[in-house]
Amino acid sequence: MNTQINGTDILELGFPEGKIIGIALKINTKINRFTRDEMIANFKNVLENPENYIDDKIFNKLAVALIEKSNEKPEDFIALNETPNAYSAYGLDHIEDGARKQMEVAMKLPVTVAGALMPDAHQGYGLPIGGVLATKNAIIPYGVGVDIGCRMALSVYDIPEDFYFENEAKFKRELISNSIFGAGHGFHGQYKSDHAVLENDAFNMNPFVKNLKDKAWSQLGSSGGGNHFVEFGIMEFAKDDAVLNIPKGKYVALLTHSGSRGMGATIAGQYTKIAKDVCKLPEVARNLAYLDMNSQLGQEYWMAMNLAGDYASACHEIIHNKMEKALGANILAKVENHHNFAWKEVWNGEEVIVHRKGASPAGKGVMGIIPGSMTAPGFLVRGKGEENAINSASHGAGRQMSRTKAIKSITQTEMKSILKDHGVTLIGAGLDEAPMAYKDIYQVMEAQQDLVDVVAKFIPKLVRMADDGSRED
Repeated sequence: MNTQINGTDILELGFPEGKIIGIALKINTKINRFTRDEMIANFKNVLENPENYIDDKIFNKLAVALIEKSNEKPEDFIALNETPNAYSAYGLDHIEDGARKQMEVAMKLPVTVAGALMPDAHQGYGLPIGGVLATKNAIIPYGVGVDIGCRMALSVYDIPEDFYFENEAKFKRELISNSIFGAGHGFHGQYKSDHAVLENDAFNMNPFVKNLKDKAWSQLGSSGGGNHFVEFGIMEFAKDDAVLNIPKGKYVALLTHSGSRGMGATIAGQYTKIAKDVCKLPEVARNLAYLDMNSQLGQEYWMAMNLAGDYASACHEIIHNKMEKALGANILAKVENHHNFAWKEVWNGEEVIVHRKGASPAGKGVMGIIPGSMTAPGFLVRGKGEENAINSASHGAGRQMSRTKAIKSITQTEMKSILKDHGVTLIGAGLDEAPMAYKDIYQVMEAQQDLVDVVAKFIPKLVRMADDGSRED
């Protein structure tokens, strides 16, 4: 039977947003005797008279959820602030309405102190990707994000540009040999890596986190799916940089982007569910449920988040150490910065929790890497410490096309053509990561001139991503 019904169809019938849509969609995926039109009619009847379906084998859960929803009262929820402070925004003309609306809701939380929207922003779950939110004594799991501690790591080698082009096959061989990608993928037996992070006592904080250790060990030193990558490129310093002690010139560099793999995603899912149970927010803000930092649950999540961040850093360290050894090169500079995280910082004289979901720290003098796409340059930057931006900057170019839209509208021929035009060799990746799916990095950098200074430019040349595209753990 043809019962292909999506969330939009159910919303159009008048169902309220939130978990009820999920219940209806789950019913629709089960094998039943109804055609699509019959299922739509049934959904409509349940919505109008849920009490008639309480004992129905197929629709009982949906009926109960609708009745419970109808009995909810405003006083059952934590009230939002209907006169919130304004948030700072950069490159607002190129940010979609969905991201703006999500930021507006985040500003209404009773724990919100300040907010900012970066020029690469786009819609996510809870806080928009590219959203920065400072809160008072509260931590928001979906304000951190699913891929906790996702980060960029850069190694600049004492290898001149010409050497790369003369030995591209060697770089390709080492890239394939020393990286592994994709959902569920990891190392086994003698190929597993060891790292001090595995001895972190936070793994023993509770049975839930402890049970994640074996998978974390297997995936240690691997990279995820989606937009995660390991790539070689040319780092161009237009002038001497005294702080890094690197003379003007062009050098081979390794740039990596990945996070805390399955461990971080599982932590995010568990504590988001917990936060929603203990922090009853109105439906529009439900994904921004927070935990009090003075509570045991808040402290548990804080420790788990930091553990996931340390683990993500360890994964990059292992990749970079392997590559350094394989190339036999000296490293002139290493830079690492992370997003999808929360920090304790002082803002306007008070301690706050700063959530940077898809945004980079950019305090005065803080180094960062802002990538473009597999064909567009990335930029090594130094933060200016702009208070209006809550000492933050973008974490990349940001998507201008959803993954679904990219897959439907971009062809393999188009993708191969743009790669060839830019002299980029690609290993893996799906059409959802095509360069055209991303915003113009130059436009993004233009919008954040007040936030960072550009130190050097990175030109991708050899890029590896997950063979199974956007699929993640």
